[in-house]
Amino acid sequence: MPGVERLNLADTLALAKRCWGLGVRSMAIFPASVDAALKSDDGREAWNPKGLVQRTVRALHEAVPGLTVITDVALDPYTKTGHDGIIGDTPHGPDLLNDVTVDALVRQALSQAEAGTDMVAPSDMMDGRVGAIRKALDAAGHEDVGILAYSAKYASCFYGPFRDAVGSASAAGTRKLDKSTYQMDPANRREALTEVAMDEAEGADAVMVKPAGPYLDIIRDVRGATRLPVAAYQVSGEYAMLAAAGEKGWLDFESAAMESLLGIRRAGADIILTYFAIRAAELLMERTRESCPAAFEPTA
Repeated sequence: MPGVERLNLADTLALAKRCWGLGVRSMAIFPASVDAALKSDDGREAWNPKGLVQRTVRALHEAVPGLTVITDVALDPYTKTGHDGIIGDTPHGPDLLNDVTVDALVRQALSQAEAGTDMVAPSDMMDGRVGAIRKALDAAGHEDVGILAYSAKYASCFYGPFRDAVGSASAAGTRKLDKSTYQMDPANRREALTEVAMDEAEGADAVMVKPAGPYLDIIRDVRGATRLPVAAYQVSGEYAMLAAAGEKGWLDFESAAMESLLGIRRAGADIILTYFAIRAAELLMERTRESCPAAFEPTA
């Protein structure tokens, strides 16, 4: 996508330093294009202590000590199927195995915690995974590692560019990867509150609505239903629409992107994950500099 790149480790560290200078204090990292040779039926590369994510977490904390690092907990970059969980035989035929997958997710989260992540973010939508991860983290001495639960994650077509980037769509051999059996029905509003309540009871430190723009009503509902911080993820397809329209000259990309973020914030999001974060921070800093130049003057 325009303005969005897959980065090697050195460039990721440089980006983290740039983010810090702009006041962006948190970074969520995802493994992009895991080598096909490392993909397996059970996604075991996800908990490799020398894996890409684990190495990146350690390097980020060394390069930018105060940065909050958030790591994704899901198997889709690592499985041959491109699904977030492990597929196995059931009485009804091949299907995703919830409990087996949860065990694997626990191993992944523990591996990330051992590497030094500040917050694990289970995005898989398996039942019971938040409680299992919280129990395992606490038992291993990682009580301070937070859980950002993808509580209301809808089965959305807006994930397309991201799935291409991490290679989960190509792993499945299709551009239309059906995850509707474990992600939420876009028509279902009430289930979001049920999922949030379950994740909160299981020990989540924050809850997420994904995507953001098409689900502002869900963000508002969730904000009214919990005292936990509410995050919203402006996903790749949302960003791509605005960027493409900007390239065509159909709208002003930066103004539209900032307005979209304002709408997400107004709906009740305390935290916004967005591909526009760096430019948004730059624009906010420019506005502050113009309106309050004294804030940028050196002090004696």
